[in-house]
Amino acid sequence: MADTFNYRIDHHGSLVRPAELRAARAAGDPEALREAEATAVTEAVAYQRNLRSTVVTDGDFPREDFRSAVFDAVSGFRRTDESDADGLTRWVAESLPKANGPLLADWAAQLADLTLIAPKASLPSPAYLAATTFQPGLGVSSARELGEALAEIIQAEIALLVSKGVRLVQLNNPLLLGQLATEPADPGALSFEDALAVEALAVRLDECPESVRIGLCPGWTAPAAVDRARAGRLYGEVPVDRWVLPFDQGTEAELDLVRALPADRDVCLGVVDATVPELEDIDTVMARIDAVDAFKDIEDAALSPSRGFADVASRPLLSAEEQRKKIVLVETLARYVWGNEF
Repeated sequence: MADTFNYRIDHHGSLVRPAELRAARAAGDPEALREAEATAVTEAVAYQRNLRSTVVTDGDFPREDFRSAVFDAVSGFRRTDESDADGLTRWVAESLPKANGPLLADWAAQLADLTLIAPKASLPSPAYLAATTFQPGLGVSSARELGEALAEIIQAEIALLVSKGVRLVQLNNPLLLGQLATEPADPGALSFEDALAVEALAVRLDECPESVRIGLCPGWTAPAAVDRARAGRLYGEVPVDRWVLPFDQGTEAELDLVRALPADRDVCLGVVDATVPELEDIDTVMARIDAVDAFKDIEDAALSPSRGFADVASRPLLSAEEQRKKIVLVETLARYVWGNEF
């Protein structure tokens, strides 16, 4: 698709929080924390620019985890003392959600002021939030109703982000790849069919500049085997421009996820593993990318790590230095594929 080259070197959004920011958050002084967040975001922009990323994010530095953009700014949810299977603090929906203001747009506007590189924003998808927060008997009649209300909020935020200069928006739903398995995983409170409908509602904009890309990451890890029919439904029913897919293990299922993509959709391949410090062998990764080139126009592709480096602020997957090396490797791989001039 047009303008894909603008976003060749991508990452999911969350970065390892600097020590000063972690200390400010632990101290509990709101004013000092706001100052530390602003400083950390400014430094993160310079960091990404120096690493030659073609997008910049705020690193999720002002947030506790990858869902917090919604939970911090939307009423109707209650935090519990429980954790889910992934170790995330569980929230439950007690009423239909209502946005109390912008979710990410204020931070995104600051990114646009700090650099000419395309600002990127990452948000939890409405279907993921509905599937993981709906609980019968708490004031919302169904997970589908909750998902549709969240989709309306996310759709409005995407439109606002675009108006603030954001050029790449990524929604994250870690549950969807499990639904593409030949033996689908438990979808949570929202069925696969309802999840597709909810995601589709969130990404349909009345007006969208040609240079803007809206993407969806359906999960961090490919299933053992892919049901191509279900993958076709996912890609066909959710009209995003860009699919952000895991591609770091070299499995046939990862290739199948790309094979099932419609020809007119971009793909961002997560070619380095963000969970282990060891660096991938360049020749091995290039061979995987060459395999994709046999059936997908590589001009409609981008590269990234497999997932965020710190989707939960307190649980970074790598050290800051290990993170830097992984991003440098993505940049190096991109130049092997497309040359020095994007």
